[in-house]
Amino acid sequence: MYDKKTLADLKTSLSQWEQTSLKKALDQLPERADEFITTSSEPINRLYTPLDVADMDYASSLGLPGEYPYTRGVHPTLHRSKLWTMRMFAGFGTAEETNQRFKYLLEQGQTGLSIAFDLATLMGYDTDQPEALGEFGKCGVAVSSLKDMEILLDGIPLDKVSSSMTINSPAAIIWAMYIAAAEKQGVRSDQLRGTIQNDILKEFIAQKEFIFPPEPSMRLVVDTMEFGAKHVPQWNTISISGYHIREAGSTAAQELAFTLADGMEYVRWGMARGMDVDEFAPRLSFFFNAHNDFFEEIAKYRAARRIWAREMRGDLQGEESALVADALPHPDGWGLAHGAADRRTTSSAWRFRHLPPSSAGRNRFTPIPWMKPSRFLPNMR
Repeated sequence: MYDKKTLADLKTSLSQWEQTSLKKALDQLPERADEFITTSSEPINRLYTPLDVADMDYASSLGLPGEYPYTRGVHPTLHRSKLWTMRMFAGFGTAEETNQRFKYLLEQGQTGLSIAFDLATLMGYDTDQPEALGEFGKCGVAVSSLKDMEILLDGIPLDKVSSSMTINSPAAIIWAMYIAAAEKQGVRSDQLRGTIQNDILKEFIAQKEFIFPPEPSMRLVVDTMEFGAKHVPQWNTISISGYHIREAGSTAAQELAFTLADGMEYVRWGMARGMDVDEFAPRLSFFFNAHNDFFEEIAKYRAARRIWAREMRGDLQGEESALVADALPHPDGWGLAHGAADRRTTSSAWRFRHLPPSSAGRNRFTPIPWMKPSRFLPNMR
């Protein structure tokens, strides 16, 4: 990106700076630590200059927004044309109670629903089964039947409001209930917009809420991909999730590696079913963790888009629409909850976590409640 003379002059200037200004400053006041690192333990240099990216090809590494390799965002105008979709992750108690909460959130300006289910529902149990004892409505809403789903969505215009559902092993069944409830409202399946998480691979890696062995679990996932491509074309049939992998202790790079590898495996299974990659891959979305290292997180999101675009164009042979990594960031849970002194402390951290995703060109965002319900009961002060 830079001519050789410019780089040579900069290298000379940098050397002089190190021997004069920097040396004088360090003699007067040494640095606080021998090494500075990111949250993921990657070393942070004292200073970055064009010398660090001298060999980078601008077009193939960065490019322009809305164009391959999508490093700088999937939309040419980013948020200047439209703000990201905003959803509060919500669900508790009965379907009636959560329905009231949904209506309140929509009245306050929320632009979509993000449905949290209780542990019994996530594990495929009915509320009245012995295994579900003590878990009713605790960290989400209880949905045991089509009637529960109809009550949950009563009065919500599903042809206008998109819904994200955090459900994995029973995703095909819960999604079928949602589609049936919409049909009862008079809304066709091709009018529905939304996402089911449906990412079973990360359950085996991190969250552990799997019901069936890997192979039949993957068959169910591909079934939903195939059905969605044919009958629910505006629906994202998988939200390929790095969030849980990061919460389980991974670094940013590990989160990215596992998540993108999972996504590519779903694509391979879809192609093995005989599906055209360009018919289903554009409806695979991603779900990343918005952690607390500002620049590392921005770099992670940008790298995710670029790697996905390159792999999809290469071995997986996708066309342009299949190259776009549509991603949703979600503020990390452990960083917000653990050791937080009060709501003000956590609120400040929560607002900070909006910055890296929006700076990196993310186009959807889901806030979480104050405390992550799977770890703590909410503080009602």
